[in-house]
Amino acid sequence: MDSYTDFASVYDTFMDETPYAQWADYISQLIAKYGISQPMGKMQTEEKAEENSAQALRSEENLVVELGCGTGTFTEAMAARGYDMIGIDNAPEMLNIAFGKRERSGLPIMYLEQDMRELDLYSTAGTFVSVCDSVNYLTDDEDVLRMMKLVNNYLYPQGIFIFDFNTVHKYRDVIGDATIAENREECSFIWENYYHEEEAVNEYDLTIFRKTGNGLFERSVETHYQRGYTLPQMQEFVEKSGMKFITAIDADTHEAVTDDSERIYVIAREQGK
Repeated sequence: MDSYTDFASVYDTFMDETPYAQWADYISQLIAKYGISQPMGKMQTEEKAEENSAQALRSEENLVVELGCGTGTFTEAMAARGYDMIGIDNAPEMLNIAFGKRERSGLPIMYLEQDMRELDLYSTAGTFVSVCDSVNYLTDDEDVLRMMKLVNNYLYPQGIFIFDFNTVHKYRDVIGDATIAENREECSFIWENYYHEEEAVNEYDLTIFRKTGNGLFERSVETHYQRGYTLPQMQEFVEKSGMKFITAIDADTHEAVTDDSERIYVIAREQGK
């Protein structure tokens, strides 16, 4: 599983048009519809005479854990909506940027440097989320299943896992073998995609140019691999992990999934361990 290194420093620059706030609004709606976690503002309306043990359980029920949080933009958006957030990522360079955002916002977010395949938490959580195709970085069946089994293990009873993934259709038919380039005043990148049909893996080579203090540009290269999945594959992983598959939604249209869906939300539920 790859992690961002040099690209971390320019990641937010090139993701500045990503609708994180809209994603957070929609994920919040899904949690309200299917889940058990509540924003902290609603928690404060509960009876204050609860015993400490009951308060602790309530705290776990309302905890939201984000896998693959990156630089924390989505984590911040969810925390701003009142959710008690833990952000998890395996790239220290990305987390360092998230720490800076937390310092500026003052939001009570906990960040952990962990690989989602080696998840290790101090408690259960009512909701797990993963957005922006983080799951696609898991290119082996065993890794996806291992991650989902760990999520199931740490889910509070009847808690939910909401995650998105890019489809085979997107990698093969939309961006496969395409080259994407973008130029900004302080940095530029060239993103070359190569789709490997047999493995359903998209290889992308990132060439990054960053302006240094003396006005010159520094060049660096990273290679990442993401695997495309089908909805039946993801449904099978969910069921093998012990969770119950609830529904799938086209992440762009918020309608039913079709053969043309490029990114899909899946909602799964803990149903007893």
